[in-house]
Amino acid sequence: MGFPRKSLFLLLFLILFTNLAESASDYTTLVYKGCSKETFTDPNGVYSQALSSLFGSLVSQSTKAKFFKATAGSGQSSMTGLFQCRDDLSNSDCYNCVSRLPVLSDKLCGKTTAARIQLLGCYMLYEVVGFTQISGMQILYKTCGGTNAAGRGFEERRDTAFSVMENGVVTGHGFYATSYQSLYVMGQCEGDVGDSDCGECVKSAVQRAQVECGSSISGQGKIQGRQWL
Repeated sequence: MGFPRKSLFLLLFLILFTNLAESASDYTTLVYKGCSKETFTDPNGVYSQALSSLFGSLVSQSTKAKFFKATAGSGQSSMTGLFQCRDDLSNSDCYNCVSRLPVLSDKLCGKTTAARIQLLGCYMLYEVVGFTQISGMQILYKTCGGTNAAGRGFEERRDTAFSVMENGVVTGHGFYATSYQSLYVMGQCEGDVGDSDCGECVKSAVQRAQVECGSSISGQGKIQGRQWL
């Protein structure tokens, strides 16, 4: 079925750091890989050609865009995919980030029918057309810091920062980052998600982050949700 007609995909970074400058400059660290359990047989090389063409299109577009979707191949060998960069990266940094993803995808996932690779600064997905999508909300990954903050003061500051971000991703059309009393939070939705849907998705993600990570002083997460129409 490929990409559904309507999707909500949240690429959400919830990062709370005091050393913001150093953290923001690190955009090539691997934080997540998701590989399909299904592999494709490719005696004629049609899938490999389609995937190579898809990766080429995505990487070339990363020199001038922060988000791009593409399709390559034909018929049952068609592949569809996308990349997205953090909106605060320069075009050069976006390209440097995205250009690493095809090699990592092959190394980490091999010839699977679908793969997702996430670095701190960018993300790439591909799927063989016809691969079954998930429905509902799902946490793809989460990482909570090992150090917890004591007292309600931290949680109050955290929740205020989250509230600001929830509003900010709507007015910021899918991306928002801010510092609040030594806390740094950043949220981003997939590039073609509408402002209202993005706001609802971020709100849901924040609620999960509050439960999943509690009073951890740092955390990152990605939530995917899809609606079938």
